[in-house]
Amino acid sequence: MNNLSEFDLKSLPGEDDIHRKVLSNGIVVLVRENKVSPSVVIKGYLKSGSLYDPNDKLGLSLFTALSLMRGTNNRSFQEIYNSLESIGAALGFSSGVHSTTFGGRALVEDFSIILEILSDCLRNPNFPKEQIERLRGQWLTRLAIRAQDTSEMASMVFDEILFPDHPYGRPEEGFIETIKNISLEDLSKFHKKYYGPETLVIVVSGGIEPQNAFNLIEKYLGNWKNINEIEREINVDFSKLNEKIYRHVEIPGKSQSSLLIGTYGPVRKSQEYLIASLGNSVLGQFGMMGRIGEAVREKEGLAYYAASSVNSWVMSGSWEVMAGVNPKNIEKARDIIINELERFINEPVSNEELNDSKANFIGRLPLSLESNDGVASVILNMERYQLGLDYIRSYPARINAIQSEDILEVAKKYIDLNALLIVSAG
Repeated sequence: MNNLSEFDLKSLPGEDDIHRKVLSNGIVVLVRENKVSPSVVIKGYLKSGSLYDPNDKLGLSLFTALSLMRGTNNRSFQEIYNSLESIGAALGFSSGVHSTTFGGRALVEDFSIILEILSDCLRNPNFPKEQIERLRGQWLTRLAIRAQDTSEMASMVFDEILFPDHPYGRPEEGFIETIKNISLEDLSKFHKKYYGPETLVIVVSGGIEPQNAFNLIEKYLGNWKNINEIEREINVDFSKLNEKIYRHVEIPGKSQSSLLIGTYGPVRKSQEYLIASLGNSVLGQFGMMGRIGEAVREKEGLAYYAASSVNSWVMSGSWEVMAGVNPKNIEKARDIIINELERFINEPVSNEELNDSKANFIGRLPLSLESNDGVASVILNMERYQLGLDYIRSYPARINAIQSEDILEVAKKYIDLNALLIVSAG
C-alpha cells in the first residue's frame, strides 16, 4: 500500500529524463519532455524578492513583478494580452520573499511566441504611468480588504512576532502607506538592480524535445546581460521566542474570529521537513483535518475549520495550527489545541495513523505529476532547494523510512509549549 512499483517510479521525473543546462550568461534551464502532450508549460524564478525591499517601500518587489506585463519598450499592455489571447496562451508574474516567479503555458508550436513575450517583459519593462497607477489603485483596494480579513490579519501579526526584524516577518504585499510611497523611478531602479540572467532558473515541461527548448531559450534570453545586477547573498538572523506570547487583533463587527497558534519549523532542505510534514498530517491534515479537526471541530463543535500546517523556506519555517471560531469560544478552542500539541510531543503517533499518512503521501504523488504544470512545479522546487534530480523517485523510500520515533523527536525539537505564539483576530 505504501509502495509504488518499479514501473511507477520510472515514470516519475528523474535524473535520466530531466535535462539540465547552464547557458553562457548563467541561466539555468531544466527540461522534461512529455511526448504525448500537445502543450508546454514554462515556470521559473530569479532572486529579486521582498528580501530586498526597503522598509519604507515594502511591496516594491511584488509591485515590480506585477508591473512587468503592463507595458514594455516594444509592446503595450493591450498588445501583450492580445498576443497571448490570440494563441490561447497564458503568462503571469508574482513575487515572494526570496524570488520573483513566473509561469506560462502554450501549445508546443507557440512556445517561441510565449518565450519572446517572456523575454521582453523580463528585460524591457517601461512602467507606463497610467497602467502603474491603475495597478496601484487595485492594490490599495486589496490592502483595505485585507485589513478586514481576520485570517489574513492574524497571519500577518503572527509572522511579525515570530520573525522580528526579518524578511519573513514582513508582508510581501506591503502596507497602504508603503505602496503609496513607491514611485515609477523606484520600480525602474529595482528592475535594473535585481533582474538579470545570473540567478534566473527556467523549467520547461511538455511536448517539446529538450534540445529544441534549449535552443529557443538561448535564442530569446541567451544574450541577456545586466551590468547593474548585484550579488544577492544575504542571511538575516533573528531572535527566537523564548516565552509564550498572546496577541489579539481587534477587528470590530466580525461574527467569526481567527485563531493561530504555532512556533518555528524546519528549513525546506532538511530531512526534518519530510518528518514534520508526515507528522503534521496526523496532527491536523489527514481525513477531517487530523487530530486537531477531530478534537476542536468534530467532538466539541467549536470551530468552523481547524487544521495545522508546516511551512518551510530557505532560512527557517513555521509550524502552525489555525482555526475559525466563534469569538466566545476562543479560549476553549485554544486550550484544546494546546492539549493536542502536548499529546503530540509526548506520545508517538500510532502505527495506524502513521501508515495511513504514509499511504496518502505516496499515493497522491503520481496524481500531483499527471500534468505538465505539476511536473514543472516539482522540478522548479527541486532546483530551488537543491534537493537533487533523484528527489521524486527516492521520495517514497524516504517517506517509508520515517518511524513514529522520528516524528516524536522532531515534534519535541520544534514545538515548545512554553514558547508558543498565540494570535487571535476578530
